[in-house]
Amino acid sequence: MPDTIYDVAIIGGGPGGYTAAIRAGQLGLKTCLIERDAKLGGTCLHVGCIPTKALLFHAEVYDHIKSAAEYGIDGLGAGTVNWKTIQDRKAAIVTKHTKGLDFLMRKNKVTVVRGYGNLTGPAKGGVHTVDVTGDGGAKSQIQAKNLILATGSYARMLPGLQADDRILTNIEVLSLGAIPKFLVVIGSGAVGVEFASIYRSFGAEVTVIEMLPRIVPVEDEDVSKELLRNFKKKGINCFVNTKVEKVEKTKDGVSISFTPQGEATQKIEAEKVLIAVGRGPNTEKVGLEKLPNIKTERGYVHVNEWMETGEKTIYAIGDIVAGFPQLAHSGAMAGIVAVTRIAGKPAKPMNKNRIPGATYCEPQIGSVGLTEAKAKEVGLQIKVGKFPFTANSKASIIDQHEGFIKVVADAKFGEILGVHIIGPIATELIAEAVAVMELEGTVEDLMFTVHAHPTVSEGMLDAFSAVEGKAINA
Repeated sequence: MPDTIYDVAIIGGGPGGYTAAIRAGQLGLKTCLIERDAKLGGTCLHVGCIPTKALLFHAEVYDHIKSAAEYGIDGLGAGTVNWKTIQDRKAAIVTKHTKGLDFLMRKNKVTVVRGYGNLTGPAKGGVHTVDVTGDGGAKSQIQAKNLILATGSYARMLPGLQADDRILTNIEVLSLGAIPKFLVVIGSGAVGVEFASIYRSFGAEVTVIEMLPRIVPVEDEDVSKELLRNFKKKGINCFVNTKVEKVEKTKDGVSISFTPQGEATQKIEAEKVLIAVGRGPNTEKVGLEKLPNIKTERGYVHVNEWMETGEKTIYAIGDIVAGFPQLAHSGAMAGIVAVTRIAGKPAKPMNKNRIPGATYCEPQIGSVGLTEAKAKEVGLQIKVGKFPFTANSKASIIDQHEGFIKVVADAKFGEILGVHIIGPIATELIAEAVAVMELEGTVEDLMFTVHAHPTVSEGMLDAFSAVEGKAINA
């Protein structure tokens, strides 16, 4: 039997798991982090958020260079893309932050155990036991008073398909040896539209196919319309209300058969196809079946407001939690809530309506809270304000004046219920909206909050003022 009994053992070293481990160490808990991969960071750091945003930044720089003459910089032309250098810089960023995580584990006295963690059943004498299978099948056990499941998610695949060098998930599409000439993207959530943006900027012909009636379907309807307009303007071909019938390999690429609603089946040929139809929870092989008090639904784990499952002292965070968005920052905060609760310190539960979404396509999307349609659906009386970036001087200066800020507020008291942004630095601007909502701010509060000029962020002042029909610049 193991000699050490940890205060908390965390299974999974992605953003939820490593954030929980760091905060647990800061709170003085004896902490163990179990990770099956050789490196900490999970999907987000290695094949998700960080490398994707690195490629998006390179694409943005390239877009600026192509427009250099408009900014008075002559003689550059379009330039030549050095794809290897781009990939090397992306890898260097990932490596830097991987090493940073290793340092933070040492700094916070977190014991890292490499291997696949498996639950063994309910606690005995107040202590849980986790079986750990390491490389080569080596077996060990970890004991802890509390457990946190942070096992993350996997990219869903269309039935009958397997990922390879032509049929891609978020993993393969990040490490292509060359920019494809023609890419089809199936699914228009964050992953789909971000890669559509990246490869279109680098010159690929891109087609997006979405089963639902609009692209980025979780966003406010006005945001979906604006992104579709922008994508069409960039030459990205988009099909909505469209069913993919078949994906087949051809001699040199792939063939995709699809049927737009009310139309005949069509077929297009592409060099690569990206399957971006969502993510599933990694809960199949962690031993949940040995804990009948833990309620699951389609593999997702149900928790209370403190992220605790039906089995006392076992918590779940991140992509495996039912009803929460599969976002790195959501998992990270869930980890903080759980370990703070375990440590017996004052904690605050997460409010699902105050978790921001951030999509880094061009133009960017940032959103939090209720959409206009959802607010009406649940019977709220609302006022809506909308401010276009065309009227923001800083947006004009940086030549990113597409899009708008939309505010949904309570009609009687002016409480901010939702903010939806599509346009320049939307993923940064949304933080102000989250803070306002967390503090239950009102339209009146924000109308008298001074914003620096000229900034993109002063568009927020105009958007809040627009709720009362008093935007200064529109």
